[in-house]
Amino acid sequence: MASITFKGNPVTLLGNEVKEGDKAPEFKVLANDLSEVSLADSKGQVRLISVVPSIDTGVCDAQTRRFNEEASKLDNVKVLTVSVDLPFAQKRWCAAAGIENVQTVSDHRDLSFGEAYGVAIQELRLLARAVFVVDSNDTVTYAEYVSEATDHPDYEAAVEAAKQAK
Repeated sequence: MASITFKGNPVTLLGNEVKEGDKAPEFKVLANDLSEVSLADSKGQVRLISVVPSIDTGVCDAQTRRFNEEASKLDNVKVLTVSVDLPFAQKRWCAAAGIENVQTVSDHRDLSFGEAYGVAIQELRLLARAVFVVDSNDTVTYAEYVSEATDHPDYEAAVEAAKQAK
């Protein structure tokens, strides 16, 4: 498993670490209207999945805004931001932030995504910061587990991986 800290303190991640070349695990999360969203819903597209602990924090806010900006320049790439924030809070935040190119989804119900991708933090019931790129054939082509959950991911590498994925 990836070794992650949150504000300098080691945390326990639940689930299995996902690596490049792995078949992307299926998941069920909730959209802002409480409808279910799964990996299969975007089959045939490249997916850039941005994982954040909480959209209402500075780094998570910046990460989501950055991928929203990048998403407008990416063809045939669906960008999802996953957190355990309630769908209502995600909807409010997106409206206030003018987010239009990223779909925020909530893993609050049962940590389906967090456990499938090995990012559920046991001690906090939050998700660790990570970025995954899944190609149109559901293969993981990029996986970054950010070692300190309060740090930024490598935006350039993630966007380049999304551009290269087919």
